[in-house]
Amino acid sequence: MSTETIAIVISTAALLLSFFGAFGWMVHRMDSKVDSLEAKLGARIDRVEQELVEVKVAIARLEGPPHRLLTAR
Repeated sequence: MSTETIAIVISTAALLLSFFGAFGWMVHRMDSKVDSLEAKLGARIDRVEQELVEVKVAIARLEGPPHRLLTAR
């Protein structure tokens, strides 16, 4: 193999290695960002769920117990 061929093979390997390294770094960064957003969204959904339960309880207390109707005989 000539010197030029070896240089082309080495530079191609280095280019591919850097491309895949950059792609792996980008995937890692996006994955960590998605994980943090998922945690924030999960906490927010839990708070909304808790508030909804509190609203349901408050409405049930306002309505009171169900009225019992007298049955005709």
